[in-house]
Amino acid sequence: MSKKRLLLLVCCAVFFLGNTTGFAQNKTETKLIQPPYLKAGDTVAIVAPSGVLKNRFDEVNRAKQLLESWKLHVVIGKHVFNQANHFAGTDQERCEDFQMALDDPKIKAIWSARGGYGTVRILDSLDYTKFLKQPKWIIGYSDITALHNQIHNLGVQSLHAIMGVSLPENLEDIADSIATFKNTLFGQPLRYALKGSKYNKSGDANGVLVGGNLTILHTMLGSKDSIDTDGKILFIEEIGEYKYHIDRMLQSLKRAGYFDNCKGVIVGDMSRMRKNTTLWGTSIEQLILDALSDYNFPIAFNMPAGHEKDNRALILGRQVVLKVDKSKSTLIFEE
Repeated sequence: MSKKRLLLLVCCAVFFLGNTTGFAQNKTETKLIQPPYLKAGDTVAIVAPSGVLKNRFDEVNRAKQLLESWKLHVVIGKHVFNQANHFAGTDQERCEDFQMALDDPKIKAIWSARGGYGTVRILDSLDYTKFLKQPKWIIGYSDITALHNQIHNLGVQSLHAIMGVSLPENLEDIADSIATFKNTLFGQPLRYALKGSKYNKSGDANGVLVGGNLTILHTMLGSKDSIDTDGKILFIEEIGEYKYHIDRMLQSLKRAGYFDNCKGVIVGDMSRMRKNTTLWGTSIEQLILDALSDYNFPIAFNMPAGHEKDNRALILGRQVVLKVDKSKSTLIFEE
């Protein structure tokens, strides 16, 4: 090989490696797009991408009235109260309502009426072309985690928060949840001081917050809508599962490399855990610690978010600072 050719190959290799490093850095440092905060006069769409809303008219109406009390306009999806067996209308009808809300430039936020199951069935039919030109807040939790995943991978922040049917007759019963929901939508700073736990794994971490319902995160594995948790802080919550189901999902995520470069874990509510005939033998907190014992990142328990009345808002895709010790934890969202 001539010296000139060797020199050319070396220069090409240096250029390629240098640019590859740059691309990796850009991937890590890319800031997700924040949809505009709401202001009086803006319009919010209430849609139902998931479970049926049979006999839930009063709750959806309460959601509408709440938004209107904040001087917002409300559009309710045409098919919200439809039923197709388990779902709030056929896949096509639920997709049509959600697509309408994505495409309408007057709509500044899309609030899911409820979760349940069904969102995953419409993911591949949604067109985000207009949404990406004019991003808007996608709001919900539980089954809506599927949408949070998809939107995160498109590079846009979203809001893990209460849904329309979360509202009881006496709104004071969930005053804190409503307050964090409203404050976040209207751009107020967001931070939490979490109650301490003997199970907390101490440490500090910075990273983009991702996550949601553990079952949905697990079922996204292997698809284009699975989240890359590298350099990020993962939030999880769950309802109505056996402890061995929780362990099985965590072990599956672990074997898939989900936690290898994760910066931290925040555990929300693990609600209404079911009892198996053969008892697991430890608390759910200890189960989670044991499953994640190979990692050095901090783990914070007692985040009031999930399937309980106290369901505080979380901005997914936003950079956060997490500080954890046994006596307390703090979670601060960058402005």
